[in-house]
Amino acid sequence: MPKQSYKYNTASNMYTSVYEQYYFKNTPKKVKPIRRTKKKKSASKIKTLFFTICFILLLFYILPFSFKNFVADTVKINAKTILNVDYHHLMYPTQSYLNKDLFLGKYIIKEAEYKNSIMIDIPETGERKGLKNRLLALANEYSKIEPSVYVWEYGGRTFVDINADKPYPAASIIKLPVLIEMFREIEAGKFSLYDKMVLEDFYRASGSGKLQYSQGGRAHTMDYLAKIMIENSDNSSTNMIISKIGGMHEVNKAMKRWGLKTTHINTWLPDLDGTNITTARELAKMLYNIDTTNIVSNTSKRHMADYLGHVKNNRLLQAGLPSDALLLHKTGDIGDMLGDAGLVKTANGKKYIVAILAKRPYNNRQGKDFIVKASEIIYNNISM
Repeated sequence: MPKQSYKYNTASNMYTSVYEQYYFKNTPKKVKPIRRTKKKKSASKIKTLFFTICFILLLFYILPFSFKNFVADTVKINAKTILNVDYHHLMYPTQSYLNKDLFLGKYIIKEAEYKNSIMIDIPETGERKGLKNRLLALANEYSKIEPSVYVWEYGGRTFVDINADKPYPAASIIKLPVLIEMFREIEAGKFSLYDKMVLEDFYRASGSGKLQYSQGGRAHTMDYLAKIMIENSDNSSTNMIISKIGGMHEVNKAMKRWGLKTTHINTWLPDLDGTNITTARELAKMLYNIDTTNIVSNTSKRHMADYLGHVKNNRLLQAGLPSDALLLHKTGDIGDMLGDAGLVKTANGKKYIVAILAKRPYNNRQGKDFIVKASEIIYNNISM
């Protein structure tokens, strides 16, 4: 059928066909023509937007909620591991440890200036190939372990690097930069070592340390809090110290000023998911600067050495050393990562820095055995 022509009737403000005009003209009975209206395109756009929003809500909120609260409980499925997807992390996978700043509650990547870094790099000469090969051979014996090792010897400035720049969960070794920044704040006059903090419930943290079981409202000196943070690896005291020095963000800013590019605190302790990040090389760099530079005063160094020399956990680096060796160190353990970083003085007066991080199956004993044997191999090689 041919398409009918339409004529716009300005008087009645309506569209009528030629057929309709003829009909109305020759029909004695007055009949009002059918009003024809334009289709509103905006309505269809609104519908499309509405259904799109409904689809997004269904996909990302309603279905996961229903699965988690009804289906998972019925069939005994761990919905958390299936549906709790961090979409931001999928889009920006390196932002969890490369971020430089905080904006509107989100960590962002921001250019940082390292030309005037407070800490200096460890001066390296040649790599100790023989020692490295022995440590690699040891790693092959522990196939379930993914190690990161950095060793530096003072006398010849020789070193060993095995995945030393690879980001690893820091576990409790993150308490080392917290300790450094605490003493730098003290030296800046912001508070004293004998100022007191009150234990509030929101500082309490599970995991290592007994302060979590102490009476609330009691005041403790910063000296005591630092002591148990390092010696007992107390998580609650660590949270208190982090709060005292301005929070995680201020500690992170300080570490960037020092020149650390990777080490970062993302979570209050205990960080059981391993979001706090470091590297073996940067741990060694912190220990080197504590020992050889003026990043802190000699008075502060004596306090720090006292804490680091009385760490209760003697089952890692310490277990691979003879009884006449001296060790200042900090350990870390979150189940799937075990580590220890310290400064060693041999019986014949040689000194070296060692940092070992070992990813492992949860609580697998191979992690501990690897660190102990690696510590023994390193000591015997350097002390010769």
